[in-house]
Amino acid sequence: MVTSKFLNPKNDVAFRKIFGSEKHKDILIHFINDVLDLKESDKVKEVTFLSTIQDPDIACKKESIVDVLCTDQYGKQIIVEMQVAPQEGFEKRAQYYASKAYSRQLNAGQEVGARYQDLKGVIFIAITDYVVFPTKKDYLSNHVILDSKTYERDLQDFSFTFIELPKFKIKSIELLSTMIEKWCYFFKYASSTSEADVRKIIDSDLVIQRAYEALNRFNWSEEELRTYDKEIKRIMDNQAVEDFMKKQARQEGRQEGRQEGRQEGEKEKAISIARAMLEDGFQVEKVMLFTGLGSVQLSV
Repeated sequence: MVTSKFLNPKNDVAFRKIFGSEKHKDILIHFINDVLDLKESDKVKEVTFLSTIQDPDIACKKESIVDVLCTDQYGKQIIVEMQVAPQEGFEKRAQYYASKAYSRQLNAGQEVGARYQDLKGVIFIAITDYVVFPTKKDYLSNHVILDSKTYERDLQDFSFTFIELPKFKIKSIELLSTMIEKWCYFFKYASSTSEADVRKIIDSDLVIQRAYEALNRFNWSEEELRTYDKEIKRIMDNQAVEDFMKKQARQEGRQEGRQEGRQEGEKEKAISIARAMLEDGFQVEKVMLFTGLGSVQLSV
């Protein structure tokens, strides 16, 4: 039974529709400015979408593709990535994505005499549905390169922003006071939010309103909804396979444990029999032959 007309923005299909399309470009721009807390002249005013394939030679691999890749009006590249399933080393993957976007600028400009000084910075924004940094309390963290002594930011071309949704604890709409809080609430609870609650959240934030409208299932075509459902099925299938593999591993572990227990029990029984035979005067060679034990085991 459908409890909300709003789809789940964490679904890859929905996420790319909202943040990776020309139709909703203004939503992406607003989101970037809100998350990075950009002011006045630093604000992103325009974006140009680029191919999300980081490495054409390995485009068939999921790890070579990002969700959203664009440049702002200054040529700075911005990656926005939604990560739902826990992935070991995701922070390293983030650095890999950023470095690929950075180096690709030079490769793409070789024919026109690109120079190192022409390289533009890269901003990586990740929204994760699991905890990436267990020791950090805040749901929003920003990472940049600093001088270890002076804390000056001499190397300014890379920055990483992570939003860890499990750490976002606000459940009451009345407590939402900032745009970043409204975005986090959007990602975490949109698919279970009523129209009445959406009106409270929106208030005067028209871009947030457009984000919810983009999630409205009644604004989606049948083909788009089928693609959305296929993504849900893909995730469920992957989870089922992962659960099966974990179950198999646990069963094999228990079987190995039982087997080791039986072997240990049989060994102790053989040693007990061997000791009794030796006490009765049997020759060591015959005891070894009868019990299958070695001379070292008999001497214990």
